[in-house]
Amino acid sequence: MADKIFPTKKLINSPSTSVEDSLNGLTLVYPSLQLLRSRHKIVIRSDIDDVISSGQVTLVCGGGSGHEPAHVGFVGKGMLTAAVPGAVFASPPSEAILASFRAVTTPAGTLAIVTNYTGDRLNFGIAVEKARAEGIKVEMIVIGDDCALPSVSKTAGRRGLCGTILIYKIAGAMAEQGCDLDTIYKKVLKVAECVGTIGVSLNPCSVPGRSPNFILGPDEIELGLGIHGEAGYKRCKLESCEKMVEIILNQLSSIEPGYKYFQLQPNSHVVLVVNNLGGLSNLEMGIVAKEAIRFLTNKRGVCVEMAYMGTFMTSLEMQGVSLTLLEYTEELGQYLDCPTEAPAWPNGCTGRRLAKGGQFAINASQRAEDRDIASKTLLGVGIGKESLFIECLESVCLALSENKDRLDKLDSIGGDGDCGSTLYAGSQAILTEIDSLAEMNHSQSLLKIASIVERVMGGASGALYSLFLTAAAGQLDTPCVPRSWVEALSRGVESVAKYGGASPGDRTMLDALHPTVHYLYNSSTINSNAIQSAVQLCNEGANATKGMCARAGRASYVSQDLLRDEDPGAVAVSIWFNAIGRVLAKKWKC
Repeated sequence: MADKIFPTKKLINSPSTSVEDSLNGLTLVYPSLQLLRSRHKIVIRSDIDDVISSGQVTLVCGGGSGHEPAHVGFVGKGMLTAAVPGAVFASPPSEAILASFRAVTTPAGTLAIVTNYTGDRLNFGIAVEKARAEGIKVEMIVIGDDCALPSVSKTAGRRGLCGTILIYKIAGAMAEQGCDLDTIYKKVLKVAECVGTIGVSLNPCSVPGRSPNFILGPDEIELGLGIHGEAGYKRCKLESCEKMVEIILNQLSSIEPGYKYFQLQPNSHVVLVVNNLGGLSNLEMGIVAKEAIRFLTNKRGVCVEMAYMGTFMTSLEMQGVSLTLLEYTEELGQYLDCPTEAPAWPNGCTGRRLAKGGQFAINASQRAEDRDIASKTLLGVGIGKESLFIECLESVCLALSENKDRLDKLDSIGGDGDCGSTLYAGSQAILTEIDSLAEMNHSQSLLKIASIVERVMGGASGALYSLFLTAAAGQLDTPCVPRSWVEALSRGVESVAKYGGASPGDRTMLDALHPTVHYLYNSSTINSNAIQSAVQLCNEGANATKGMCARAGRASYVSQDLLRDEDPGAVAVSIWFNAIGRVLAKKWKC
């Protein structure tokens, strides 16, 4: 019993309502912010009517909760127009993002600012494409300021970290001054290339209701970690603050082969951000700021033109700090100095900013009301409650539900420990819709399941399975013989690879999915023997991810020494494909 790890203590009512409860508290304290009156969790400026009537460019961001005050705390005049929070450490669903675009759209257009995480890219991408199809003018930029990872290695890309907040401020100031969308987009694109961030953690955080994903010894720290509770890229021994700051800034501006991200030459001019990751004391923050400025000035000969210290983008209660550097110009300094009413921006940081008060009328609900766009109805008859498809679907959902804890455990190192919980939520939601799914044809049922998993599961997994099922549905317009299903699976795999950015061998779900579908696609006959061979290949593909080098997803940011077990996404594929195989074996009397 002494070795049992308990969930971390937190002052919440319930893990399932923590995000909504927090957002309600935020908007009660700050009358300049309001929750969009729809079924979605969207924080929007209370003066949205005035913003729209002014005709200026609007700014929307979003991402997982748990990074407070980002992103909702930076909504306000001079910064963001709206923010779309997802569940803790999970991207918001595309339908919520689309609702925010509809709520803030103006003839001048909207800029979506997205941190570089797979789920955020996918869900914002879906929403942007749908918005454009509706005639909404929108551009999207992805921010990746992480400097921890070797640029010569294939990963999911540089993560979006605290440098994103500077992008919000610069873009917000430009929008407030009346710059057009193209001008803001091009400027932000250039600024994003001149910012770098790296973080260090003394102790990890934990998602509400769960224990930490990794444990550090009393003399250990994690260098180069993200903001989703995952382990860092490198583990080091804890030293003095002076030495730790030197290690961080040397890594940030390293000119070693493969690490060339941020140029920090003598006589450079920079903006410095010292960001509390959630659990560092103010005493420590002041010491970090002092050592960072002293190191840059005395040892690198760099001029720190502007410096910010505070809590900007956290990882719940993580005891750690990140340092951000931005190449300074007079123009960027003026944008950063522009006043803003966003509650989380440190207006007194340089003594030159002014905070403006004021009350705003909340009368935007009618315009902001979320509109459901009718989807094209597919023709066809229902598939029936006793169909082989429904039996396979029930088997898949039960198998994934039974393996919830196993998948969560596998995901506790390389991810945020919720792979099983996420798939469990999606499975339970599908089971509640079994009767309605039985009344549809196969294409309709797959599209509805795609909508369910995107809405309920959220994050990258929800988006990837939604893409997989949506693409597969497009291949089932013809009578659904076994070959039709193989064609559908093949199309789904192509979609996952295209939008997810991974390939076989990258330690993802594709390592189980690709060889399985490839074998079936090249089989002359789809019979019981072919299915059993495919099941074996699926299991082998999942097992092969054990110890495999991760080159995509969150696991690509974690030290490979920690990835000793199978990839949870690949194991999940083997679980549901085995469930299908068992049903077919029984029906085909294998």
